[in-house]
Amino acid sequence: MDTTGDEAPEVDYNVAPTKPVLAVVQRHPRDADGTPERSRTERSVRVLRWGLVPSWAKDPSGGSRMINARAETAAEKPTFRKALASRRCLMPATGWYEWMRAGGAGGGSGSKQPYFVTGTDGASLAMAGVWEFWRTPGGDGTASETLITCAVLTTDAVGPLARIHHRMPLLLAADRWGEWLDPDAGVPAGLLAPPSAELVAGLELRPVSALVNNVRNQGPELLVPAEIAGREADPPALELDLRAPADTRAGAPAETPADPR
Repeated sequence: MDTTGDEAPEVDYNVAPTKPVLAVVQRHPRDADGTPERSRTERSVRVLRWGLVPSWAKDPSGGSRMINARAETAAEKPTFRKALASRRCLMPATGWYEWMRAGGAGGGSGSKQPYFVTGTDGASLAMAGVWEFWRTPGGDGTASETLITCAVLTTDAVGPLARIHHRMPLLLAADRWGEWLDPDAGVPAGLLAPPSAELVAGLELRPVSALVNNVRNQGPELLVPAEIAGREADPPALELDLRAPADTRAGAPAETPADPR
């Protein structure tokens, strides 16, 4: 079920924190009084804001720093543990960006080569995420504001991705989507492990232009392969671009923005 309506974001080739993204969620439907119907669930596509704001936050300003959550510790962190327990989502993306320093993942200062990481078959990637409601504290007579926000889970990098950075988004294969989305399943610990080498083998590590370094830059030219100046072609790097494929009207995207790099 698509509930995005007129809120569906335009295709975004350079998604930044606090921008709208598409996500797949699964919830118990509610009646007119808001009571959930526990006997069944409904799966839907929703528009969420990238950067999770926990329900207890005094204001939403910290959300821009909460775009990623570490899969290994999310269940222990006050910011993410309630969402991980019952509000998990899938964030469809054509791919994500990462930057590799000269000298590889452990390199020091110097220039950084951007890469776009995407599937070799052109299909969307499914990034595991969590989502949350935040409402303006009431009591002063003003209208209540509700934000629905999300964060991407990250995990240890696998295979050639580890040459770029030690972290990567938690990607889920199609046969794991149902368990991940089930709001009654509890924390699916078995799904928090790094993706299989087989799944990672289906990724293309594409060097792209430094135009992606400025989030104001947009357009398909950001995804065009670029030559790596001044050195031999090493495998790539990672900063979440959370966007869905163009035909689904989404673009795609980390605890802090620097976490996956």
